[in-house]
Amino acid sequence: MESGPTSVFGWVYFLAQKYSDMFIEGTWITLYIAVLGTILGFALGFVIGVIQDSKISQYDNPIKKGFMHGLKIVSTVYVEVFRDTPMIVQAMIVYYGLRQTTLGAHMTPVFAGILVTVLNTGAYMAETVRAGIGSIDKGQKEGAWAMGMSTIKTMVFVVLPQAFKNIIPEMANTFLTNLKMTSVLNVIAVKELFMAAKTVGGNYYKYFEAYLVIAAIYFVLCYVFNKLFNFMEKKMQDKADYVLAVEYLNDNE
Repeated sequence: MESGPTSVFGWVYFLAQKYSDMFIEGTWITLYIAVLGTILGFALGFVIGVIQDSKISQYDNPIKKGFMHGLKIVSTVYVEVFRDTPMIVQAMIVYYGLRQTTLGAHMTPVFAGILVTVLNTGAYMAETVRAGIGSIDKGQKEGAWAMGMSTIKTMVFVVLPQAFKNIIPEMANTFLTNLKMTSVLNVIAVKELFMAAKTVGGNYYKYFEAYLVIAAIYFVLCYVFNKLFNFMEKKMQDKADYVLAVEYLNDNE
């Protein structure tokens, strides 16, 4: 074994410098999974939230009623399963379970990590999205309809911009959580930050020092993104609720 520094912080600097490429790669993979998983998970959560928030009218035909009931049952089961089980267990089941089938025969650890993050995020964001849409005053929808906007355009230009402002804080928290929770994906051999520290620490049996390196990296990432989300939230709060709707109507006069 090579001789090294004699102090803890000397080892921290030594490991960070010598294995900088490995830590940079781990940081990139961590960000890649967290960003993509959160964005796609938000989209999935939006769809699930809309399904759960949709109302079944007594005047709907039996086929539509049956279809909507089926969607609601599937979405409810999905949300409950992924909210009530640990992400580390989900990762093991998705990766090793799907690899035993034709569908997952060529699944890479990174793809499995993104899939697990998307499914986990979608389950948590579904209720947030549904609550965000429900928080918008019904009078605003009725006002948009009175101005000649269709249901879809009302949702896009009036409801969603306001709901998005209400959802941003929770979406930011979910992203920061995903950023840290990628560490559990080392169990399926994803070479993210935790795996990098685990590998580096094993080379010199200096796990504590290696974990201090990634602790600093996680702190910087979370701090920067937290400030960025706070800035975005303040900017969104300054926007008038009907800006998009007014612009749309002016363009179509």
